[in-house]
Amino acid sequence: MGTLMVIDQPPYGIWAGREALDMAFSLAAFDQPVSILFTGAGVNWLRTYQDTREINQKSVEKNLSAAPIFGVEAMYACARACTQYGLGPENMVDGVVLAENSSELIRQHSHTAFAG
Repeated sequence: MGTLMVIDQPPYGIWAGREALDMAFSLAAFDQPVSILFTGAGVNWLRTYQDTREINQKSVEKNLSAAPIFGVEAMYACARACTQYGLGPENMVDGVVLAENSSELIRQHSHTAFAG
């Protein structure tokens, strides 16, 4: 079923997650099937209305909104990590599917790449 990019790094302060997102977009742009799983601190990428003025970085929310344009097939969030970080449908970007079993999701893909 393609490649699953796993982003478990927070959206700011570490570049590994941004590099993984860029890789996912590149794969999708070349018609390679790719999905993204956000887990651990990585679910914070999915938080809406991020105010990044104090850290002088652009919000990742706009980057994520480009995923369908590039052809990313699906974006998943680990349900357990969302609960841990206080993230729910009311404060999460649109189009994300909650994954109850991340291990099963990984098994469903031909390739898996981890950020970091």
